Amino acid sequence: MKLQLLFWFYIIGFTACFGQNAADSLILVNGRAVSYEHLLQQYIRIPSVSGNEKEAGDFIKKVCEENGLFITNFGEENGNYNFAASIVPLDKKKPNLVFLNHIDVVPSSEDGSIDGFSGKIEDGKVYGRGAVDNKGAAIMQLAAVIRAGKLIQKNDLQFNVTFLAVSCEETQCGTGVAYVIKNHLELLNPATVIGEGPSELSNLIPGEFKNHIFGVSLAHKRSLWLNLTLTLETAGHGSVTPLSYANKDMVKALERVVTKKQKLHFNEINAGILKTLGLHRKGLEKLVLSHPKFFKPLLVGKLRSEPELFSIFSNTITLTNITSSHGAHNQIAPQIVASLDCRLMPDTDEQVFLEDLKKLLKNDKISISIESMTQKTGFSERNNIYYYYLEKAIRLNYPDAHVMPIMLPNLNDLGAFRAKGIPCYASIPAYLTKEQVQAIHNKSENISVESLYDGAQVYYDYIELLQKIK
Repeated sequence: MKLQLLFWFYIIGFTACFGQNAADSLILVNGRAVSYEHLLQQYIRIPSVSGNEKEAGDFIKKVCEENGLFITNFGEENGNYNFAASIVPLDKKKPNLVFLNHIDVVPSSEDGSIDGFSGKIEDGKVYGRGAVDNKGAAIMQLAAVIRAGKLIQKNDLQFNVTFLAVSCEETQCGTGVAYVIKNHLELLNPATVIGEGPSELSNLIPGEFKNHIFGVSLAHKRSLWLNLTLTLETAGHGSVTPLSYANKDMVKALERVVTKKQKLHFNEINAGILKTLGLHRKGLEKLVLSHPKFFKPLLVGKLRSEPELFSIFSNTITLTNITSSHGAHNQIAPQIVASLDCRLMPDTDEQVFLEDLKKLLKNDKISISIESMTQKTGFSERNNIYYYYLEKAIRLNYPDAHVMPIMLPNLNDLGAFRAKGIPCYASIPAYLTKEQVQAIHNKSENISVESLYDGAQVYYDYIELLQKIK
């Protein structure tokens, strides 16, 4: 989650309820009505590092039950704790608006002065692991679903509405959402899935903007994790340098890989990002950004100098680890293994990519094995009611906002649903400062109380708009 939000920082270069009835801004927890921020505080205080989600999952599931939602369990043990909390039971088979979130967080990294699971509320902010990723976003969703369950006439529901909490997102361990889809997709019956994604972007992009800019992700790149192995038996003593040995030959091959300039790939979404940014520029810059394909030669150099931005225009190959069968300091290792984290554009064929990589290595003795690979997911459509009303809900709360379809350079749990042909949209429709984005997954992760209410209101308006369709 951190990457997909922090990415936008680099892309170019109580609590007000806003007219909402105060009673609708409270959630029952153990018989007491609490505010969104205090519910988040309690949720953060239950550590739920990936693989240990049960205690926190039990807590948030009980909150759902206490507030009138119908529970369906999809796994109740650590590492695979998942449940749906719905306005009407899933067995009613209504098409379902699913709000996807994950219970697990990355480990805390306290320095002695900040407790990573404190949940403290200070200066209008809630602090702790998961404050944004993903417990804060989950509380926005849950508040909207509970409020919708209270205020919308259930007999008139066009859609069921479900809060879907899963495990193991941070480590992509093969359970969590993958287990839910494999075993319970038909029962869940999702018409669309809304999950974590970019927040309001204008405060993260250098320059002045007169309007809010919200990103809604329609796609993401997919991961291809590779291990390169070279075994080469040579004279073992380091005092005599062989003409060829494993470490040397692997380094030479890797140098060709990591210095290779990847090609620029335009698609409708990433070209649209540049066009949208062009609306907020002047002169030649406006002209070039407004016609990115025509001015591609001018853009290539600029994009390459911004790797976070270039990552949504190209396949990427990152060398993440090198290990060898090292013994004594003066012993030449006969084997070396290099790990590559490759991220592929949605339309890239992995077999073609692997063939190009083999040619680039120029060493037939290096074997390539796939450690893991996510499936192709394609793009979610914009021309449907699910995207249209999400954009409308954002603009209801931010009348001057520009909503921008985007593609993320990393992956999250939405991809598993998107691969099934289900329209999926990633957005946290609230304001995060640059500092808050940078703090995600760090010791000072935090979210403002105001953002909790803003995001919850957008999600509620989205539900209400869709329920009014005739």
